[in-house]
Amino acid sequence: MTDIDDLLEANQAYTADHHYVADARPTRHLAVVTCMDARIDVFAVLGLQAGDAHVIRNAGGRVTADVLRSLALSSHALGTDTVVVMQHTKCGLSGVTEEQLQALTGAGIEFLAIDNHSAAVQADVDLIVDTPYLSPLTTIAGVIYDIETGQIEVAVRRQRGR
Repeated sequence: MTDIDDLLEANQAYTADHHYVADARPTRHLAVVTCMDARIDVFAVLGLQAGDAHVIRNAGGRVTADVLRSLALSSHALGTDTVVVMQHTKCGLSGVTEEQLQALTGAGIEFLAIDNHSAAVQADVDLIVDTPYLSPLTTIAGVIYDIETGQIEVAVRRQRGR
């Protein structure tokens, strides 16, 4: 049996208890940007349920052009007004350089390596706050999740008027 077969079998079991959420608008008016790291159970860490939040994941939980695109739709079309950028300790983007990541992957792209989590999450929150078309996002926070303890530390919290 392959991994794909395992996933399909698990899906069959899931459908028996599946609870359909009809509205794509998150009930908590919340979007979360976080890392793709498989050790992070975003819903459990933040006490969320299906339908509560939009979750946008990428390497490092960094705010990229595609994250800005998703946040624009989330806020303007689907009613979010709060965003949390959640990076984490022991991330694969921390402790390495752009050059090392480019050599490792053979990709000549920017990986947004993280030298300092507090500075990186601050820069990402600033990018959201400074993006004019994201004005519906009135509460923006940057947090660092400790992968070992499960604790979250707030690095930055910003509030702006509507």
